[in-house]
Amino acid sequence: GATESNNISIKGVARFYAEKKKHIITTQTEHKCVLDSCRAMEAEGFDVTYLPVNRNGLVDVTQLEDAIRPDTALVSVMTVNNEIGVTQPIAEIGAVCRKHKVFFHTDAAQAVGKIRVDVDEMMVDLMSISGHKIYGPKGIGALYLRRRPRVRVEALQSGGGQERGIRSGTVPTPLAVGLGSACEICVREMEYDHRHVSRLSELLVSLITSELTHVVRNGDPQRTYPGCVNLSFASVEGESLLMAMKDVALSSGSACTSASLEPSYVLRAIGADEDLAHSSIRFGLGRFTSEEEVVYTARKCVKEVKKLREMSPLWEMVQEGIDLKSIQWTQH
Repeated sequence: GATESNNISIKGVARFYAEKKKHIITTQTEHKCVLDSCRAMEAEGFDVTYLPVNRNGLVDVTQLEDAIRPDTALVSVMTVNNEIGVTQPIAEIGAVCRKHKVFFHTDAAQAVGKIRVDVDEMMVDLMSISGHKIYGPKGIGALYLRRRPRVRVEALQSGGGQERGIRSGTVPTPLAVGLGSACEICVREMEYDHRHVSRLSELLVSLITSELTHVVRNGDPQRTYPGCVNLSFASVEGESLLMAMKDVALSSGSACTSASLEPSYVLRAIGADEDLAHSSIRFGLGRFTSEEEVVYTARKCVKEVKKLREMSPLWEMVQEGIDLKSIQWTQH
């Protein structure tokens, strides 16, 4: 799906223009497949600039423009972050890239079908789309390639030259039709879905924060897609909370890295300390999420967080107003 689309975008553009352009710009909070694709290009001799983001998860457009070089082939910045839901200023970035005649790719897997996306207004040259993120079939995605100015990519696999030579192999018709139908439904239902998800998101956050203190919402709440709620609970191990809530589908990071016990690299990039990064949980809300499910999840979360905090000696210190960072811990 979108993973393959991202791979084609980054590796395909870089390799096609490799003789004259050997520089790529991206951010530190991109999806793992984008970061790994960039690292693969570094192994092939490309320079990659990984831009930092601010504490709200937003990239500095001025800093991005300053990073552009004469040999910059591609800028890749995701539209909506998959872990904290922050929406980047894509139209501003697109304008900067167009001004400097640099191709602009955005991973819009978390955006298409959820927020309004217009490739002309945003001045996007390549856009990656996922099927299952919009309730379509798994295993299918799409890649938008601008025709004017024309974007060229080198194919990653050889074969019969299907899909204009960009992706050889028989087109999986049932999956493609399913993706197309999912897109049609999303366009029709987007306004309703957004109202529904926004209401449930506000309910979830209010139910949790009204009962618990020392809860941090990660990402800029004013620029966050409401269907992605990322919360950190002080003095609670995220993995322990997940196990305590095993009857609810949650994750402690992105779905692709949730098996890892390492703290989220996205949260570390926005400046969260290691303890808070370890204590984060991602809640996903969508078209088929009900109010009853949100209420159950919030109450269960509150109950389990209180239980875990009662077992934590660190929580007692926090309640006493002790700054844990000021303590000089000794090892025996």
